[in-house]
Amino acid sequence: MSDQSLPILFVEDDPHVLLGCQQALLLEDLPVVGCGSAEEALQKIEQGLQPGIVITDVRLPGMDGLSLQQRLYQQDRQLPVVVITGHGDVAMAVQAMKDGAYDFVEKPFSPERLVDVARRALQQRMLTLEVESLRRQLDGRQTLEQRIIGRSGRIRELRELIMNVADTAANVLILGETGTGKELVASCLHDFSRRHSHNYVAINCGGLPENLFESEIFGHEANAFTGAGKRRIGKIEHAHKGTLFLDEVETMPINLQIKLLRVLQEHKLERLGSNQAVDVDCRLIAATKEDLDQLSQQGRFRADFYYRLNVVTLEIPPLRERREDIPLLFDCFLQQAALRFDREPLEVDRKTQSQLMAHDWPGNVRELRNVAERYALGLPVFKTSGGDSVTTSLAESVEAYEKSLIVEALRRHGGNMTQASQALGTPKTTLFDKVKKYGLQQG
Repeated sequence: MSDQSLPILFVEDDPHVLLGCQQALLLEDLPVVGCGSAEEALQKIEQGLQPGIVITDVRLPGMDGLSLQQRLYQQDRQLPVVVITGHGDVAMAVQAMKDGAYDFVEKPFSPERLVDVARRALQQRMLTLEVESLRRQLDGRQTLEQRIIGRSGRIRELRELIMNVADTAANVLILGETGTGKELVASCLHDFSRRHSHNYVAINCGGLPENLFESEIFGHEANAFTGAGKRRIGKIEHAHKGTLFLDEVETMPINLQIKLLRVLQEHKLERLGSNQAVDVDCRLIAATKEDLDQLSQQGRFRADFYYRLNVVTLEIPPLRERREDIPLLFDCFLQQAALRFDREPLEVDRKTQSQLMAHDWPGNVRELRNVAERYALGLPVFKTSGGDSVTTSLAESVEAYEKSLIVEALRRHGGNMTQASQALGTPKTTLFDKVKKYGLQQG
């Protein structure tokens, strides 16, 4: 993020001083918005101005600079405020620092001193905003584009399908290889639906012993069997009005498929050891890496259960089929890992970039995240000899890398072909042909 992304809000009642300071900042390519009073500054913020930092004189007509600082901190405690003090106002500057000001500048000051303080404060602001953004990502408070990351055509289509069906009652079957992000898609379907305020309950069907599965799914009454000392609410009942996610559904025993199918049809269940029906209303999402249609034809999965699940199908492409998303995903995982491990984010060198694009990624996105975490820790991420699973041809790797560079250049320049071609050092006509060849969107 550039320090030019957000403007400096400069508050000074002397128009000549204000003009001189604005010019000094603008000459250093630092955007600045000037105000003659604290009240005017607050009004601009109320009207939508988002300052990167605020620089304010302490002595102002009406509300003074220290009061303005307090008002600003009521809205955003992390906003850097720099105060300007006159001769003899050092005590006020000290008070401002105690109250959380970033720094102070004493009059008279040189343009260089002003620019240096402003630039450092802006850099701190950018770092704070980046950390907050990463924490929001880690907390899951994100848009769909921030959660399902990628600009490839298939990922764009997947996000569109998710938004189309998220707020419906339709059952969804998610298809994808191990590590592609099936549970992430399932949680997005829940979070972007009207059921998001109720429980999202995930069950790994392959991780539960068969003798415990029925009790976990349907619940049981006290003394329903040996060891059942008290009533237990099952997963389905816990997901009432919310979402039930069945991962690795292909591993569910046939006899339990029959019982679960009955619950889905009747919207009622009976806990083990009870004859009383309990009403349940939950949206069912299932995920599998297998072809359930083929399994049903082989008698290894109930066909009627398959059809009940397969109202809507969402297919997640493996990472090797959307290589243009690898740089963006890797960068995101690297930033998250740096934050989690309290490390400085590293730049990705060209050798590693080439290895990322050439690797076949049998573990998909999960493997990529693991590689990013090792890279953040400064550990080797790829084997240097023997055993590295690079199965793509040289031509495929070169094309995938070229495509990723074009996608990233277009992203950085907002889809502007002229700027992107200049950044890539290639003629605009050549870039246009490449964009057309790879079926890329300019934005």
